[in-house]
Amino acid sequence: MKYARLTKEQFDELHAEFASFLATQTIDKKEWDELKVNKPEVAEQELDVFSDLIWEGVLSRAEFLEHFSKNHIFLFHCFDTYVQSIVLKSFSPEVDFLTKEGLQWLSDNMFTENIEMKVGKKVFTEERNISIFELIKQGAFLSDGQLFTQINTIIES
Repeated sequence: MKYARLTKEQFDELHAEFASFLATQTIDKKEWDELKVNKPEVAEQELDVFSDLIWEGVLSRAEFLEHFSKNHIFLFHCFDTYVQSIVLKSFSPEVDFLTKEGLQWLSDNMFTENIEMKVGKKVFTEERNISIFELIKQGAFLSDGQLFTQINTIIES
């Protein structure tokens, strides 16, 4: 596998797409049920191939990622060959960016000495989608890029 198998919940959500995928493999419902019982290793391979196809599509369209922890926020803008990042760090240990109050505190203290802000750029050393998948495995999630864009606009002005 190139990425990771989808969860049961994700397969449930993508039930129609998975059925279409099996149809392209000329596997109907009856054959699928037989495969699961008689050739589970082949069924597992089909699940893995489908998972990689879904991940490949999602990662190819990924443009923005965010990762929040108690005292850090990592914002990423992904391009074809590199990723731009904005990292916000709180110098106040009592602040928790995982709470609504912590985010309000950030809004009130964004450009004070209580926040360290670093901007960076990293060229992908691996394939773009694999690099993005690694960020997701570390806790990042896809976003609409609103926060990145707002902060980046302020930084550039």
